Amino acid sequence: MAHLYHAPADCPVCGDDLIVTRKGCRTCGSELAGEFESCAYCGLTSSELDLLRVFLSSRGNLREVEKHLGVSYPTARARLDAVVDKLGFTASVENPADEVPSGEQGEPMTPQEQVLARVATGEISAETAATLLASL
Repeated sequence: MAHLYHAPADCPVCGDDLIVTRKGCRTCGSELAGEFESCAYCGLTSSELDLLRVFLSSRGNLREVEKHLGVSYPTARARLDAVVDKLGFTASVENPADEVPSGEQGEPMTPQEQVLARVATGEISAETAATLLASL
């Protein structure tokens, strides 16, 4: 089977969502043209799709994701949360506002670790993190 490229999800000209307008069969050459909805996962990068594959194949075991990515548990969790957010899912159980996020062994994360976890998810830039860390 020939290598298939990952189609972009956004228009390179205006940035709006792209739609699928043509589907074809490699075996018989049949084609279907029209306007079709794109899949929700089409906008994910290959690394985000890989993270989901590992997460699903390990039946939701974040420790396996942590090992696969070679990162700490909070970073693995933060990256998975970023993918979940990107897909538009909301968490079924939210952390109470007064709960401190926990680290690798279940202990509360330090303020420094919390800032670094936000950098890992892309929520804040390294420059913003440096400013926040300097003020701690």
